Amino acid sequence: MSLHDLPSPRKRRRLGLIIPWVLAILIFVGWTAGWLWARGEARTRMDASVETLRRAGYDVSWKSRGIGGYPFRLSVVLEEPRVREPSGWGLEAPRLEADARISSPTSWVVAAPQGLTFVRPVGGPVQVQGKVIRASLTHPAEVPPRLSFEGVDLRFQPGAGAQPFGLEAAKRVEFHLRGNKELDEGLVSFRVDEGRARLSGLLGRIAGERPVSIVWNATLAKIGSFNGSDWADAVRRWTAAGGRMSLRQAGVTAGEAVLGSNSGVLTVGSDGRLSGVMDVTLRQGPRALGAMGETGVIPQERADAAAAVAAAREGTGDAARATINFQAGQTTLGPVALGPAPKVYELR
Repeated sequence: MSLHDLPSPRKRRRLGLIIPWVLAILIFVGWTAGWLWARGEARTRMDASVETLRRAGYDVSWKSRGIGGYPFRLSVVLEEPRVREPSGWGLEAPRLEADARISSPTSWVVAAPQGLTFVRPVGGPVQVQGKVIRASLTHPAEVPPRLSFEGVDLRFQPGAGAQPFGLEAAKRVEFHLRGNKELDEGLVSFRVDEGRARLSGLLGRIAGERPVSIVWNATLAKIGSFNGSDWADAVRRWTAAGGRMSLRQAGVTAGEAVLGSNSGVLTVGSDGRLSGVMDVTLRQGPRALGAMGETGVIPQERADAAAAVAAAREGTGDAARATINFQAGQTTLGPVALGPAPKVYELR
């Protein structure tokens, strides 16, 4: 009896091996096309924003721009970027690096690894170096956008021919801007920790070798109205809509001298200067006001009069309570006029 021949094994189907590779190639091509589109959109929106700023009178430029980050990020590198706004304030850096996830192209982290320079319209440039200099920007379409800045181990050096800057160094500097659309409010927060004053300046005269700290927390009402072709136009529209800044906490500590406030309402007058009232607490007030007169920040006779007011209002300790008024373009401490109110924008 003979055995039947066994059937030859069927050739293994190759379709099961090919399909995953085809899918992988399609995904790769689709993802690459999507990333290239996102890069083009980032370039287009950036160019449109720059053109809008230029029409508003800003000077914006850079030496070169690169956009990379494939496959999961968008990374923009600007060499020698420069921004100058109409009133003279400016910002420039040797290099800026901005980064965003491809899944969240409206959330950016910006770093200045080689430091930056901010330009004052009167005082001139100040170079800033530090261990960390970075900012984050999210929800740019909101008013205001969510903006944060962080600087660690910062050093400040006025440029050649520039006026002195109050701080020589700071352990940490933070700035935060947040919005609440439901309440039509914005929150502004700023702080300086363990600052070192420049000894030749006012803060140095007051603080000596001791650290300087600054804090400012305030709520801005009617923040949705803060928009316009430039800074001055935005401030005018905001104030016309009833915009007000309510202080939560504000203060400067320079050694033993303290100027603090936990209440106050501020706005901007038609002359572009600050307007409103702050209830303040002064510790070592006569000494600080005397230093302001000696350094020429305010006229000597006014400094002496204000120091007398602070001394008269000191209680059992060395703290005095007073009111600072910004009215009709002037700053007054109690009944004493100290000088012009701070200017928020230039009239044109």
